[in-house]
Order: sequence, then structure tokens, then C-alpha cells
Amino acid sequence: MTRCLALLLAALLPLSAQAQTSLPAEGTRIAAVGDPARLALEAWLEAFNTHDRARLAAFRDRYQPTFDVDGMLGFHAQTGGFRLLRHEPSAPGSAQALLQEAGSDTVARVTVTLAEGKPLALDIEAVERPADLRIPRLDQAGAIAALAAQADAAAAEDAFSGVLLVAHGDEVLLQRAWGLADRDAGTPVTLDTRFRLGSMNKMFTAVAVLQLVEAGTLSLEGSVGQSLPGYPNADIAKVTLRQLLTHAGGTGDIFGPAFDQHRLSLKTHDDYIRLYGARGPTHPPGQAHEYSNYGYVLLGAIIERASGLSYEDYVARHVFAPAGMHDTGALPEDVDVPGRARAYTHKDGAWVDAAATLPYRGTAAGGGYSTAADLLKFARALRAGTLLSPASLAEATRRQTPWYGYGFMVGQRHGVAGFGHGGGAEGMNASLGIFPAQDTVVIGLANLDPPAAERLVDYYTARMPLEP
Repeated sequence: MTRCLALLLAALLPLSAQAQTSLPAEGTRIAAVGDPARLALEAWLEAFNTHDRARLAAFRDRYQPTFDVDGMLGFHAQTGGFRLLRHEPSAPGSAQALLQEAGSDTVARVTVTLAEGKPLALDIEAVERPADLRIPRLDQAGAIAALAAQADAAAAEDAFSGVLLVAHGDEVLLQRAWGLADRDAGTPVTLDTRFRLGSMNKMFTAVAVLQLVEAGTLSLEGSVGQSLPGYPNADIAKVTLRQLLTHAGGTGDIFGPAFDQHRLSLKTHDDYIRLYGARGPTHPPGQAHEYSNYGYVLLGAIIERASGLSYEDYVARHVFAPAGMHDTGALPEDVDVPGRARAYTHKDGAWVDAAATLPYRGTAAGGGYSTAADLLKFARALRAGTLLSPASLAEATRRQTPWYGYGFMVGQRHGVAGFGHGGGAEGMNASLGIFPAQDTVVIGLANLDPPAAERLVDYYTARMPLEP
């Protein structure tokens, strides 16, 4: 699975603020049977659901020369295909439909646009499930039983290996382990197994930045250049910490050919800056929101410069220790960390060791490790005011953008408001959802590709009772 596909799937995270269902815009209509755009949409859906390379290649040859057949095959492996829920209104020359992922409750909107002389445009976007299609709520016992049964079924199909935890107030309602932490040795996952977190580290990074802002050491309006004097690119040097926290800086990604070439030599945040620092912005800072791992690498370097500590030491002392998180860290991959699960990615129909894809160590952008129990401690410490003032937490967990706060994904899923973060890449998937009105925390960790854990967290979110 490619990292770009992992980011596509990040759009399906339970706490992402998704596009909302709305009334049809003026001038829209539902494409009629036989309409060229509708025929193209139906042809794509049929070819996609066959999971057949030849059928997808035939679609490419007819409609879109740049159509990514391999990417679609990988996407099918993640979703299991889609079933049509209904056709929706669309602009002239296009067709739109609402789909549900075969392997989960996730709903997506697919839009196909045909313009004369141009190749077909195909867009797939995860959306909030419309109110008229909401899944019925269960009582607490019923929702927990349903989640456990769903995880049992996924594990039986070798589609889930990890830990799930659901807490309501001070009570842990579910905390169970499934699958293998090490397939070669036959080592089972336990409640103490440490899983790689992917982008979940961004929450820790944001908390660290906001702590330094509260102390007066940093300012959200301060710039990269002020915090990192001599930064190589003048345009990026003007980006503010607020823009970095909200993915508005145009600072781009860290993954790609350069990362693959230098993966094992990228050991510090400064190493990443030496590799990517001369690069200009992908869009004018502040004028768009584009998920940026490099922006959080810059925040890691800024934390180091401002505190005089390494990023790892700062978060260990000021985030993990106050929260009581004793099993969380970011030691390098070549260090034998007791209880850290091996990472497995799906390739050629089998789970294989993903070690060759992993960074040297976790960064401020992601890649550290933790346990479900430690993440519950983090959630409780946040809400208790142990890590941030209530005012700072409120700012961090409100929508600064349509889908993000400061280091937290913020929004509604299945009509439930909450915040948290997910993470995923080859061999790792993690999801944390905090629902204040329900006084509920839901955590999923897996040592498999996305959306192994996210899918189960989402499953519970759709069914959990709304009363606190």
C-alpha cells in the first residue's frame, strides 16, 4: 500500500469533518439513465467492484489515460468494494452517487465529470452519513457486544490484529486484544503491546507547542524564521506556527522518492530540514489547508530550539510523564523495544513484514508507539487540565479549519461531535476518538495497514448511545 493511499484513507477517519449532505444546488439534476456521465460512473463502479485488473484497464483505456489501476486495486483491498446507496443531484455534464464501503459503515460520494475533449474526472470523497441513512443506536451493552463481535469477525478473516478500548467516564467498558504481534514467533497481541501510532504524534506535538505558548516561550503568530534563524527558504520562513498547526502553511510532505532514498539517514528533525528546507511552499501560506507532515517536522525542530531539549525528551518530560504514560515513546526501529509489535503490510495477497518502509524513528509528525491504556491516560489528562489549560484545549479542539484544530481532527461522525486523531501507513493504524458530550473515549490500534483499527472505531461510533 502506498503512503498516498494511506492519506486517501485518512479522509475516512471517524473524527474528520466530512462534507455534509445538503440540498441540491440550483441547476443540478440527477443524471438520467443512459446519460454519458452516469454510464461512466456505473462503468467505474462495476469495474472497481470486480477487483479485476483487466476490467479496470479497460475502463482506463476508454475513459482516462492516467487512471491509476494499481491504486484502485489497492483501494479495493482496503474497502472491499462499494455498494450503491443512491444517485444524487449533480451539475450538467456530471453524475454523482452515494456509496457505502462493503467492509464498513463508511459512506463516500463519487462524482464523475465528462467534458468534451477532456479525459474523465473521477473524485471519491468520504462524507458524513446522511441523517436519513443513520445507523440505529444501541444501548451501551449492545454497542459493546456488537463491536466485539465485529472485531472477532475481522480477526477471523485476518483483517484485524490489535487492541480495542472503550471507556465511559472512569469505567473501561471494553479492553481486548486480537491477533499476533509477531507472526514468525507466534507472539500474540496483549493489552501491553506497543503499537506504532503514525500521525497520532501530531497531538503530542501540538500539546508541546501550546505548552510553550502558555509559558510565553513561543507565539502562535511567530514565524518559522523567527524560531529557526537562517531557515533556507524565505517563503517558508514566513509561515506562522498557527499555520503549521492547522496545515495551512503549504509546507508539503516528507514521503516520496527522497524519503525512500534517505530513509535510514533521516534521524533527526534537522536531517529532514537539510533534505527539504530549500523547498518552496506548495500553495501560498494561509490560503489553503493541505495536510502536511513536514509542517509538523518543523514544529518538532521549533520545540527543540525553544526548549533546549530534544523533541523526544521534551514530550517525555512534559506530556507523557504528567499523564502517566510509561509505555509511550519513539525509540529508533533498530532498538529492541520490549512489547513493540512488528508491522505488517499487505502485498500480493499476504501480510509481509513492513520493516523496509518504516522511518528510522518516529518524529513530531508521527511514527512513535504507545499502548491503548497509555492513550486513555492521555485523553483523561487532556480533559483534566493536566497538560493544557482548559482555554488552550478548547482552542486546540475547535475547528480552526473545516476539519482540523491544533493537532487534533475535529468534527462530527455519525452525528456525534468529538476530537482526536488517527494515523496510518504500511503496517500501522491507530485511531483515538474523544466524545465529551458522551463522556466516552474510543481507541483502536493495529499492526496492519489502514483502516484495520479506524474501521472498528468508526463502527462503535455509529452505534454507541448518545446519552452520557
